[in-house]
Amino acid sequence: MGFLWSIIIGILAGFIAGKLMRGKGLGLIVNLIVGIIGASIGGWIFTKLNIMVETSFVGNLITSTVGAIVLLFVIGIFTGGNKRK
Repeated sequence: MGFLWSIIIGILAGFIAGKLMRGKGLGLIVNLIVGIIGASIGGWIFTKLNIMVETSFVGNLITSTVGAIVLLFVIGIFTGGNKRK
């Protein structure tokens, strides 16, 4: 069941980050990839800042979403893609 929750959280985090950063979702597969990479980035950032987040669905979603937003921001810097149309 943990793997299924990881996929669901990844998709949701990628979707939320896509909506906040680009104004639209990125597609199911890209949302999943962005969310999973975002979970790693978010976990690393929160650890470095000594931010403790509850290990629940909501806590994992917050961590993944923050990481996904950072990922999309950095990608946007290199591609010039953070401009809203």
